[in-house]
Amino acid sequence: MTDSGSSFSERFNYAAPDAEITIREDAPEVLRVGLTQLAYAAEISGKALRELICAVLLRRPDYAHNWGAENIAREVDDLMSEAAWYKVYDIAERLHDEIGRQDYTGTRQDDFVRRLNQLFREQGIGWQMEGGRIMARGSEAFALATRDAVETMQAAGTPTAANEVHEALRDISRRPQADTSGAIQHAMAALECVAREISGSSDTLGPIINRLPLPAPLDAALHKLWGFTSQEGRHLQEGRNPQFAEAELVVTVASAVSVYLLRYRTRSQQS
Repeated sequence: MTDSGSSFSERFNYAAPDAEITIREDAPEVLRVGLTQLAYAAEISGKALRELICAVLLRRPDYAHNWGAENIAREVDDLMSEAAWYKVYDIAERLHDEIGRQDYTGTRQDDFVRRLNQLFREQGIGWQMEGGRIMARGSEAFALATRDAVETMQAAGTPTAANEVHEALRDISRRPQADTSGAIQHAMAALECVAREISGSSDTLGPIINRLPLPAPLDAALHKLWGFTSQEGRHLQEGRNPQFAEAELVVTVASAVSVYLLRYRTRSQQS
């Protein structure tokens, strides 16, 4: 039997392909309108939505003039249209929390997250909601590498490395401007933690690389990555602010190499 409560597209698995990510430091009108509609779909009333938005924006609701449902809805639309782009994502997080407080069915919060993330993907918006918080959304390789890294590090008993990956993700997700240099530093710190664990050395990553079980020329490539991150992530006065795409690349590669090394050790111990 099909789920009579789901939509046609959900029942028959129709969905638009993910659009290329073109939006990061912006909140397009389609997102602002979509958030409002998702709030109403979760049975957040117009008055409650206005109060929530005003609390985020530190604004006073217009009680004197907008007391009818139609006027309140218009005020909500105006507030959403005028909000700074990063405040729109703050509103999304606050909405997630408010829906959870009122969700006696246990389904509305998950539905909100699912539909919001679908909107992000379809509109090429480089953000996603995880655990009720907006995080940067990168390429598929970025998503897989960072997720695998955290899970593998935790399973391998390297919580410090896992925490460094978490910090890298937090830095790259900062609003209104990503801390790209911080993301690079934390990603490489995670890799350095893993490298020390594998090699049994307390050296910095640079000298350890030659002692890691990496096939040539990947070891040489890692040396070059270490040099790049030392320049861009640690000595910004000598260079420039790394671009988001550069930080995404470093976090992806550092995470993937860390996973490779930890899995290599596991295979070696089992053989």
